Amino acid sequence: MHERERHRIILSAIQEKPVITVQDIAELTEASEATIRRDIAALHVQGKLRRVRGGAEAIHPPQLGNLAARPFRVSESVNIDKKRAIARAAVEICDEGDSIIINGGTTTFQMVHFMAARRLQVMTNSFAIAEHLIKHSKCTVNVPGGAIYRDQSLILSPFENDAIRNFYGRRMFIGAQGISALGVMEPDALVIQSEQRLMRQADELIVMVDSTKFTRRSSMILCPLENVSTIITDDGVPEEAVAMVEAAGIKLLTVKPVASPHKEESPSVA
Repeated sequence: MHERERHRIILSAIQEKPVITVQDIAELTEASEATIRRDIAALHVQGKLRRVRGGAEAIHPPQLGNLAARPFRVSESVNIDKKRAIARAAVEICDEGDSIIINGGTTTFQMVHFMAARRLQVMTNSFAIAEHLIKHSKCTVNVPGGAIYRDQSLILSPFENDAIRNFYGRRMFIGAQGISALGVMEPDALVIQSEQRLMRQADELIVMVDSTKFTRRSSMILCPLENVSTIITDDGVPEEAVAMVEAAGIKLLTVKPVASPHKEESPSVA
């Protein structure tokens, strides 16, 4: 990842919370901690953040009331080759005319690049996904009512009486903050509430995560593993995670990530 892209991610990430650690940023950018320390030092000199012991803080701290979920622009380019391959595999299991639900996220967003020629009935709580499909596909697009959270590009509402309850999806596609034996994990209660309402409207739940998500944890559980029918991930998934998924009776699709979107491989069943 280039220096300019790392700096963009760092400056976006410190708007999530008052202080972010070197380790957190290294995980986001897949750069060494030494490289991140140099980046923080450079941004400190430029007056774009404050360097603190073990990390950095925003000069203008984020406002209270923001979602705990990571901003869309922070995660969008992280593991992009894996996300594209996973997204292509997800679209390939959809039949023409299918009714599907796509939850907001940077991995699920990549599905839009493979849906241009498809005619699908789509419900999504992602403003970014809805906007792209309206402009660049033949899909019918439905969105729930609610407020738009700009940073996460999500449309969320705490109320039950919106378009979600009138939509049926053959499959629902979601990303996740982490996967463990306890279940699918997310960091924000409002996001979980929205996702659970969407999940009730679908026959199958498809989880789309890159292999790093099997070693990450979050503070809240969206649903137990037994609710998941399929997990799509890349071929870097740890052996112990494969065993966990198989023990739960979940179908596992693994894909080989590639640098170019024109060279993605088809999924293999593990």
